Amino acid sequence: MKRLLTLAFLGALYSASAQQVPQFSQYLRNQYLVNPAAAGVYDFVDVTVGGRLQWLGFDDAPKTSYLYVSSPLKKQTRASYNPGIRISSGPVRNPEIKTGSFKHALGGQLIADQYGAFRQLRAAVTYALHMPISRDYNLSFGTNVGISNRSFLADRAQTLNMMTGAAYTDNTYDNFVANSGSQNTLDIGAGLYFYSKNMFVGVSADQLTKDFVKFGNVETTFDPNMHFQGTAGVKFPISKNLTLMPAILAKYTQFAPLSIEGSLQFEYKEWLWMGASFRNEDAIVAMAGLNISERFKFGYSYDFNISRMQSYSAGGHELVLGLMLGR
Repeated sequence: MKRLLTLAFLGALYSASAQQVPQFSQYLRNQYLVNPAAAGVYDFVDVTVGGRLQWLGFDDAPKTSYLYVSSPLKKQTRASYNPGIRISSGPVRNPEIKTGSFKHALGGQLIADQYGAFRQLRAAVTYALHMPISRDYNLSFGTNVGISNRSFLADRAQTLNMMTGAAYTDNTYDNFVANSGSQNTLDIGAGLYFYSKNMFVGVSADQLTKDFVKFGNVETTFDPNMHFQGTAGVKFPISKNLTLMPAILAKYTQFAPLSIEGSLQFEYKEWLWMGASFRNEDAIVAMAGLNISERFKFGYSYDFNISRMQSYSAGGHELVLGLMLGR
């Protein structure tokens, strides 16, 4: 939509300067994406791919795709859960969370993010140490070390007069647009994750380094901001076959408003789940998924936009496919 080019460009520019970390609607099922300390929580090799398309109806709308692998290095010898409180013993049940012993975990992420004329490709490796607090609770510490390639495509942007919509001449912006650029930066993140079979609390921080991203000359420089995230959730049994998990995700970075997302997810017989989330001043999210078999998982979510863009955007999709090896 040509008439929305200016708005899309400004939105992308804002994302590049403030919210540089991708957003995920299915964070509750993929917590390793928001906290490196969640790597290896489950006692199997988790290989997951996902894609997210936002702002449907816009040209050059934000798109995110990712691949991650997470695995403990060693099988645990002792589990802290009580089999008597399991919801189901069906053939495609959820994987068990085991606590009460030390374990090491490794992970890797590849995330591609694009918004307007901006592109970002991030590759990172993760190490996490899980320590027993008691038989029922573990505390893990994790860290990410990665490289991000950030680029700007000049041929995908044009400066316009906001009043007339006509092409506009401005030396600063013309210099910015005229200088396509690409730069690699070091990304370091860290997190803590306290968990049991039925609850979790986590905090994490991304982009702890202060490398500067420069496109063109020194006048067009972005300073990557640190991003802080906190999560918490607890699972309640409702009946023999049904559980409820309320959860929350809070995100903060400088020059951007605090983002809070509250979620409710129902789980049936530990293989089928559905739920909804509310992201303040942004979207209402509907989601569902299932364990297709002992090895495969699937999730889908749809964002209903409730921000000022709702008159122009048809919402957004997120699709997740996972492979669970060594269960």
